[in-house]
Amino acid sequence: MYEASFKIRHECPYREFSEQFPDITIREWHHHDCQILELSSPTAPSEDLLEEIQRIGDVLHSTTDDDGLYVVVQSCKCPIEKSIIKLFQNHTCVYTPPTTYRQGWEHYTVIGFDESDIQGVLQELDESREIDVLSKTSIEKRQLPHSTLFSVDRLFAGLTDRQLAALRLALDNDYYNQPRGASTKELAEQTNIARATFEEHLRKAENKLLTNVEPFIRLLTETQASNVLGTRQPSVSSETVETD
Repeated sequence: MYEASFKIRHECPYREFSEQFPDITIREWHHHDCQILELSSPTAPSEDLLEEIQRIGDVLHSTTDDDGLYVVVQSCKCPIEKSIIKLFQNHTCVYTPPTTYRQGWEHYTVIGFDESDIQGVLQELDESREIDVLSKTSIEKRQLPHSTLFSVDRLFAGLTDRQLAALRLALDNDYYNQPRGASTKELAEQTNIARATFEEHLRKAENKLLTNVEPFIRLLTETQASNVLGTRQPSVSSETVETD
């Protein structure tokens, strides 16, 4: 089995939008006959950007704060029956959502059951679209559950550039080692922001990472956690229950 990641550039509903606003990242999930779009930007939105977002579809959620912009939109710009996902299916490849749009490029990850399946997809796309293959790797059987259930986009979904930068600085300075290589005070001194602000970026990043991996932690430890840690499921005794 093989996993391929690539980006393509062609005429699509969100190419012009992502080129016009290069700071925006769009993640797309297909849902029945529509798409759910997650738009994020590390900077405060302009009036032009907000107006264009309204034209994309129905805004389901919107947040603007010091971490930038985060919007969820329901759209029907691209019928699923005409999408590239159908091409993947025709070549017996499994599409790993979401599709990500950045600066006019669409980013995809697919899994093929044979190398020829992946080659068929790439060749057909190359006939009519500009394509850049980012990676193509073999998947061992023991790696399969992790590769098919998880994606980098999903792991880092919702994290802003400032939060990622805070994580990187913490990792570069061995903050997560035992003993710690640096304190948050020392890390903040390497930046141009206050300690409290840096700590907020770091904690938000940690919380979002744990939230993103929660379902996978539960899946992988469903039958192991209690045995490994020696924990017991909480029980309620009818003799100790108090009611108001």
